[in-house]
Amino acid sequence: MSGGGGGEEGPDLPFTPTWVVALVCTIIVAVSFAVERSLHYLGKFLKKKNQKPLFQALQKIKEELMLVGFISLLLAVTQNTITKICVPQSWTLHMLPCSLEEKEHVESKLSSTKHFQTFFSSDDVFGTARRLLGDDNDQPSTEESRGYCASKGKVPLLSKEALHHLHIFIFVLAIVHVSSCVLTIIFGGLNIRRWKHWEESIVADENHQSQHAPGRIEMVTPVHQHAFIRDHFTGIGKDSSLMGWLKSFFKQFYGSVTKSDYETLRLGFIKTHCRGNPKFNFHKYMNRALEDDFKKVVGISWYLWIFVVIFWLLNIHGWHTYFWVAFIPVLLLLAVGTKLEHVKIQLAHEVAEKHTAIQGELVVKPSDDHFWFRRPRIVLFLIHLILFQNSFEIAFFFWILITYGFDSCIMGKIKYIIPRLVIGVFIQVLCSYSTLPLYAIVTQMGTHFKKAIFDDQVQARLVGWAQKAKKKGLRGDNNNQSAQGSSHNGANIQLGSVFRRGPAQEENTIVPINEESIRTCSN
Repeated sequence: MSGGGGGEEGPDLPFTPTWVVALVCTIIVAVSFAVERSLHYLGKFLKKKNQKPLFQALQKIKEELMLVGFISLLLAVTQNTITKICVPQSWTLHMLPCSLEEKEHVESKLSSTKHFQTFFSSDDVFGTARRLLGDDNDQPSTEESRGYCASKGKVPLLSKEALHHLHIFIFVLAIVHVSSCVLTIIFGGLNIRRWKHWEESIVADENHQSQHAPGRIEMVTPVHQHAFIRDHFTGIGKDSSLMGWLKSFFKQFYGSVTKSDYETLRLGFIKTHCRGNPKFNFHKYMNRALEDDFKKVVGISWYLWIFVVIFWLLNIHGWHTYFWVAFIPVLLLLAVGTKLEHVKIQLAHEVAEKHTAIQGELVVKPSDDHFWFRRPRIVLFLIHLILFQNSFEIAFFFWILITYGFDSCIMGKIKYIIPRLVIGVFIQVLCSYSTLPLYAIVTQMGTHFKKAIFDDQVQARLVGWAQKAKKKGLRGDNNNQSAQGSSHNGANIQLGSVFRRGPAQEENTIVPINEESIRTCSN
């Protein structure tokens, strides 16, 4: 007896042995709990190690997994409803990923294989006896045997098999994207950790000078003798601009951040934002800021899902969309790396064009003017988009390989496959080795510093102070105490710029308000 499986192999659930159901349920539940408990203990470990940004990134991963789970549940629940939406067959003959000739070839191959399997199956051998012993109720109706839409002379909007494959693709995409982001942060972080001994050596030299030569007179040095100027200044004039962009493009492939870069950018940040704390641990602050940004990159935002939908819409046979789309992230990555390198050239030009000699150390001036549309956070948005598009390409390749096979029509020709794989590996390596470290240090050269400059306790106190000031300001207004109210409102406006996005500044940034805020730069 078959339980109305619609021609599918095997019996329905009422006719499946109970031990099989119990075994499958046990395995599924055990694996699910193992994954959930692993994430739970990883979260406890991160909280114990006081890694709040990484813990928040883990929570973001859980949210993405929950979203994928909800999408899977929605597809499973609405599967029968979707497959019963019937449309004329002529609607399904256009905008296909594979040509109609390839479709007919696959269908004929499947029908011949199915006929061969059916001829030698036990159902055919014993089918006559089963029909003789069975009653008329066991015979499927015409609608069941032909299909719901086929009985109406139409075709389903989306078949059950296609829904199942789409379900698998969404799951693979989420897993690949999270894995890609984690690997990028891990390998990029390893490169950034090399800078820790630079930080330690700079602090050691400063301590040595303060102890042995506290009142020494700073020497006047020609500006071109500074390593940062020699490495990045390309001259004055129109030709220097073009040379600067070309140099920036090629520089991102080798030694993107040198010790002189680190020393100069670090000093420029401290002189601008932490003048009262010359021993500020810039490396530790930079790592905290990068961890804060990671929890934004690891998520799949709504506009990224729009990209997926547009790709599926344009993945038409003969257009080779999957091939051309692979060039979008690599071009964006090269543009981002070039721009970040060019920011260093702009900083060097600002100093070299204004001074012929400098007394003491070389100090650059951070400014949002060096970034696209005066918004350094655009770089993070582009990195997020690059990593997702690259993950999409990798996920799409492996999904087709597992689901349809390497020789399937949707996979495409070998001359389109190899470049996509090479581009995917190239993006992953370059983003981890060069672009992410560049982003971590160069985006600190904006007008504003990020809230990661304060530790968690200071951030909590500032938030509490802002809330109290707001309440007192409202109470002062109600009591018509204009002077007191205006002073509290002023404090509220200042701290509002710290924790709320304003029209002229970026998210997760802080504007130094006064000398008091400068002295709060902590490690």
